[in-house]
Amino acid sequence: MPSVHPPDTDARDLTLLYRGPLASCDYDCPYCPFAKRRDSPDQLRADRAALERFTAWAAGRARTGDTLSLLFTPWGEGLVRSWYRRALAELSRLPHVRRVAIQTNLSCRTDWLAEAELDTLALWVTYHPGQVTHDRFLTKCRELDALGVRYSVGVVGQPEHLAEARRLRAALSPGVYLWINAAEGRTYTDAEAAQWAALDPHFGYSRHAHPSAGHPCRTGESVLSVDGDGTVRRCHFVRDVLGNLYDGSYRAQLRARSCPLASCDCHIGYVHLETLPLYDLFGEGVLERVPHGWPEAVNNRLPTDHAV
Repeated sequence: MPSVHPPDTDARDLTLLYRGPLASCDYDCPYCPFAKRRDSPDQLRADRAALERFTAWAAGRARTGDTLSLLFTPWGEGLVRSWYRRALAELSRLPHVRRVAIQTNLSCRTDWLAEAELDTLALWVTYHPGQVTHDRFLTKCRELDALGVRYSVGVVGQPEHLAEARRLRAALSPGVYLWINAAEGRTYTDAEAAQWAALDPHFGYSRHAHPSAGHPCRTGESVLSVDGDGTVRRCHFVRDVLGNLYDGSYRAQLRARSCPLASCDCHIGYVHLETLPLYDLFGEGVLERVPHGWPEAVNNRLPTDHAV
């Protein structure tokens, strides 16, 4: 008889944010806070090897009893690379993976999604006016709709993007949530914020940084950040190392923690703060940024929604 591996008595339900060394992007947005570079062939091979190692590790957790939710947050654009498309499709078919999602500009082709388990896979999509035409981007969204892919779409709240964001909201399916990210370093008047909130009723959460020092956060206990070499940190914004994914040293460090930083202003960070109601707001859509019950929920907004 084949050997049976009993579940680990320390089995965990973990959310992992993976960011490998990939930094190249086919877009060059002037407002992007991430430095772009052209990856060399050696750098691309290193990124591919790191991703394949992470994918193999995730697949191997089936025998431990761990359940995983995975969000890929590359500096550059991952889905134009075959190894990211393959990894997402493979991971989506694993029964112990609850969700696998990636942040993307959707410039890739969409036919690969036919190989994925669409009850598990989701996309966090950003629309960048000036980098792609409205019609070309909308065509890709229509392809996702036809395939039945779960996704959200977002726009950076630059004043020059407002007209395009309105046009996009009018064209998107009502079932697609359009989120607005406050632009880096920008302060919004109440009138300006109201314009964006008319498109995204939850813009208030992005408008201001959230005080976080000493506040309880799920990162470091059930939510972790993983680099390409397997270095584990509590999140992308706290640099203290908890251990390494591949030697298992991170496991002993998993515990409830408060945030050591004064504030948190990025959605992939503050969504995990226990002082905010965002797990209730997003439900199973935390990783792909899709509110629970959207779009019906927009007519029954949580009373705790932050004022814009």
